[in-house]
This record gives sequence, structure tokens and C-alpha cells, in this order.
Amino acid sequence: MRFQGKSIVVTGAGSGIGRAAALLFAAEGGQVIAADLSDRAEDTVRAIVAAGGTATAIRMDAGDEGDVERTVALAVERFGGLDVMFANAGISGGLATIFDTDVALFGEVLRVNLIGPWLAVKHAAPLIAARGGGAIVLTASVAGLRSGAGSPAYSASKAGVINLAMTAAQQLSGSGVRVNALCPGLTETGMTQSTFDYARDAGKLDRIGRLNPLRRGAQPDELARVALFLASDDASYVNGQALAADGGLSSSHPVTRQDYGRTAV
Repeated sequence: MRFQGKSIVVTGAGSGIGRAAALLFAAEGGQVIAADLSDRAEDTVRAIVAAGGTATAIRMDAGDEGDVERTVALAVERFGGLDVMFANAGISGGLATIFDTDVALFGEVLRVNLIGPWLAVKHAAPLIAARGGGAIVLTASVAGLRSGAGSPAYSASKAGVINLAMTAAQQLSGSGVRVNALCPGLTETGMTQSTFDYARDAGKLDRIGRLNPLRRGAQPDELARVALFLASDDASYVNGQALAADGGLSSSHPVTRQDYGRTAV
């Protein structure tokens, strides 16, 4: 019960890693604000309440400052403050190359994936500091560590999240607020569901994640448990770090390279 009585916001809580984390936070005693752009956060809350936990749902656009402000304000209203922010919401932006990506798409990916976590830090950190300290966890990606694991827009946004965690940790010096980035590898979430479903239907599920040493993809709860570690007092001396949970992929990042002007096979 590492989060007994703690007030926790989870964004992107309607599915994937966010939903798994919200369920686990609540199972360990946390009082959860489940935020999502869709109404699937309601499903997450129903599951938490059915298991005897405490949670409230809110619709939130992670890249909209007003929505972020309303979300953290709800945590204060319902639970008296805020102890943990898990800024997990994000979008993929597809697989377009640098040359095929238009400005609108690149901007939207940055708005959700990078401005969103910045807004989470901006509005959550003062509330967490006021409670005597706590943790902020930002979902980045192995795509933010080096090339070969995502599109240019997605990779750039996640690299920004990693640096944001480092910068925020420094600027929150003395506040008691720790900020870390979680860097998942290939995980079965709403963002990747079509890939996993196609592999299952084709009898090729064993090829998913074959480039990492564990030779498999991850399930959301495997990443959620790492997020909970970073948010808990078990990680009390971990701050300003990017922690990869990727089956070992980022130890090498082997890729099929794409020549300029040609499509990779």
C-alpha cells in the first residue's frame, strides 16, 4: 500500500499504460483522478470502484492548459491536494518520414506529447511541493533516446520529454518534488493495437519485439509497475532520470535503415 491516502492524477487513463497504472495506484491505496480525452476514463473508474478503490474521471486534453488546470484542481477539490502526477497521455502521429510530415501534424504531436507534460509539471509541481513533496512521472519513449524506434515527430517530442524531466528536476531543487521520465519500448496499447492484432491474426505474434533481447513486446501493466516505482518512495533518490523499460532494445537499437529517397523493406 505504497500510495495509501495519496492523491494521484493519471492522464491517458482510459487505456493502455495509463489505465493499468490507474488501477495499480488505486489497488495500493491511491485516490486517483483518471483523466482522458475520451470517455473511457469512466470505464477505468468503474473498474477501480468495483475493486473497492477510490477514483474520479475527468475528460481532459493533455495539451490544453485550461484542461490541465481543471484536472489538478479536481484533485485538490476531491482529495485535498496532489501528491503524484503521472503525465502519460500521448499520440503517435503515424509513421511519416521527415519529408512526408506536414507542419500541422508535427505541431499536434508536439502539442500533446511535449507541451502536455510541460503543462503537467507547471501546474502539478507547486501543488505537490505544497504537500511536502512527491513525484512527477512523464511518459517518454525509447524513441526519444535515439533514432530507430519511432517517426520523426514522435521521436522529437519524446526526446523533449526526457530533457524536460531533467530540466524540471533541476528547477524544482529543494522542493521535494522528483521528476523522472519513463521510456517504454514496444507495448500493446491503443497506439499499437493494430500492429499486435495484425500479428495475432497472421500467426506472427512471435515477431513482435523481436529486435530486443527478450524478443517480445510488453504488456501495459509491465510499464505501469515501473511508473509506480518511480512515483513511490522506493525511488526516493531517483530524480531527473530517463528509465528505459524496453526489453533491452535501447542497449543497441538495431534497425533496418532507410536510404534517402527509398522505402525501407
